Amino acid sequence: MPLARLNGINISYQVEGQGEPLVMIMGFTAGRSGLMPQIRFFKKYYRVITFDNRGAGKSDKPPGPYSTRMMADDTVKLMDLLGIEKAHIMGVSMGGMIAQELAINYPQRVMKLVLASTYARQDETSGDTLEQAKFLQLTPEKKVDAMVGLAFNKPLYRFTFGLLARVQTRFRGVSGGVGIAGQSEACLKHDTLERLSSITAPTLVIVGTGDRIIKPVSSEVIAGKIPNAKLVKVEGGSHYFSFEMKNAFNREVLNFLKSDAPSLN
Repeated sequence: MPLARLNGINISYQVEGQGEPLVMIMGFTAGRSGLMPQIRFFKKYYRVITFDNRGAGKSDKPPGPYSTRMMADDTVKLMDLLGIEKAHIMGVSMGGMIAQELAINYPQRVMKLVLASTYARQDETSGDTLEQAKFLQLTPEKKVDAMVGLAFNKPLYRFTFGLLARVQTRFRGVSGGVGIAGQSEACLKHDTLERLSSITAPTLVIVGTGDRIIKPVSSEVIAGKIPNAKLVKVEGGSHYFSFEMKNAFNREVLNFLKSDAPSLN
């Protein structure tokens, strides 16, 4: 994959398909490959732009601190490099936090916004589940391994991705641990709650009711703050239901992107 020099670091990215641009942002520690079910599906309809966030995959893993605003800036710089003035933006988990910051700080760059399995703030109502919170004090590498067990609800997916996570941890090295720590800090400090009302792009907030990493109510909080946002709950969906239940996820997102929902601009 090509590398883009953005904000002083190298970001690994890929562009596939034709049509309106759709920028898809992956979550905590995961590279663009975590979006493969969406890449394969949406490149038939859109020009799909995916990348590894700073701290993950083949992108650089500089020392922190990181923030979701910083990673939103990385995303916009990549759009600039590719000559993309405006795009649909979809973010999953931490990617949804980055997408929130992008839509708030760069409203003119967003056509439609999709926020999946994410939160606006860690507080008594929204944010990490109790199951997830108990892993926060683990070392970065052990935290990733533990999270895989919560991200999927189907045993086969838990086994397969758990094995993959352990292999990746073995070969991640020192820089990988630095990247995990930086992204973890960005998630913990993320707070857009009082600014969500400024989002003007038509927005879909989508969540699985069986999410064991982020409280599903977090999506209700987000949808209640963004003007005219559409909330979709997928019954039994895990945190990573974009993979486990890819057909349901992709159908909901495509229907939203193809709809005539007006912008509030």
